[in-house]
Amino acid sequence: MQTATSKLTRKYQATIPEPVRELLHLRSGDEIAFDIDGDDVHLRKARPVDLAFAQSIEGTLTEWATAADEEAYRDL
Repeated sequence: MQTATSKLTRKYQATIPEPVRELLHLRSGDEIAFDIDGDDVHLRKARPVDLAFAQSIEGTLTEWATAADEEAYRDL
């Protein structure tokens, strides 16, 4: 098993290491999905069905869509 690491920035962003990008065939602009199973998180390239699902519920998630919310969470 190979291990690759990456450091989080203060905005909680990380660079996906090259071995992972190559394995998942990731290119700039690709979307990724995080599958959460208990304490385990698996990273994978997002599939069209993932993107369609996200778009279908986007309009229903309005409880955090105020200007105050944007201000509070802008740096995350």
